Amino acid sequence: MIEVTYIDHMGSDLSVVNAARVSFGKTHKAMTEGDTKLINYLAKHKHMSPFGHAFASFHVKAPIFVARQLVKHKFLRWNEISRRYVDDTPEFYEPDAWRGRSDDKKQGSSDTEAMFMENGQVISSVAISHKRSSLKLYQNMIHAGICPEQARMILPQNTMTEWYWSGSLDAFMDMCNLRCKPDTQYETRLVADYIRSEMIKLFPVSVEALVK
Repeated sequence: MIEVTYIDHMGSDLSVVNAARVSFGKTHKAMTEGDTKLINYLAKHKHMSPFGHAFASFHVKAPIFVARQLVKHKFLRWNEISRRYVDDTPEFYEPDAWRGRSDDKKQGSSDTEAMFMENGQVISSVAISHKRSSLKLYQNMIHAGICPEQARMILPQNTMTEWYWSGSLDAFMDMCNLRCKPDTQYETRLVADYIRSEMIKLFPVSVEALVK
């Protein structure tokens, strides 16, 4: 199961306002209607630096193929579990359904569910068999004394990994604005949707402005 957990944050919408108003030597102790207008102005005109003074941190647990998509986003700090040091029994992600390939784009999936391989085998059964054989081989290699940093190479991409993900408000919203779109990969969108929902709670005015 893909899981995202809020860890911590620093700052608020007021942090964005005060970072912008420092140019004029001014500081506000509470949000005003003018501050909301200022945040919308900053977002509309791409004055992004004030949004860099508010931060959030999350713990994410997801399959490797999701992690390798999300790690590409710039300006977000990433610290991930390593199977060079950890050799306990790995977990695997299993989708509720196997989506068919999209006919109108090079990447992505369709709304059609795929059930069988070309030879008539049920996809879910084949996937489970592959997972079990990979896990057995991995455990046998560890028991044989092979180093974890090499044994891990035979694990499939649906092996679960986990990481701490931290960054500024603007950096996370850049990620969300891309990954929350309906045409993005479903599994990746689950992570982005959760983070966006938490960011709305923490920075409601700024997130609304940046989503626009």
